Amino acid sequence: MPNLETTNWLLGVIAFATVVQVAMLVALALAGRKLYRQLSERVEHLEANHVAPLRLQIDSILTDVQAITARFNNQTERVDHAITDTIDRVDETAERVRYRVRDKVSRATGFVRGLRAAIASVLTTETT
Repeated sequence: MPNLETTNWLLGVIAFATVVQVAMLVALALAGRKLYRQLSERVEHLEANHVAPLRLQIDSILTDVQAITARFNNQTERVDHAITDTIDRVDETAERVRYRVRDKVSRATGFVRGLRAAIASVLTTETT
């Protein structure tokens, strides 16, 4: 019969090495779990103490910015309407002035032409 003592001794070493490896894997898994819990607690702490208040402040600022933007848009529309109305009134006034000046100039031109025709008529009748 062959001597199994060496084989049994090698199997024992392999079994021991396997048990040591399993123990190391379990220890690593437990350490990883502990590290994960600590990180999760720190992240929750950061969110609760820093991120949440910052978010509230940012939301407040954004609300203010939206209100200011709405007011700015409203004022811009009002100014645009005021400018448009003013330009329309200026155009109307310019048209009225142009019409009245043209009317007065036409009358004056008509008067000057009539006067010139009268003078020309008097001068031509006197010379003949």
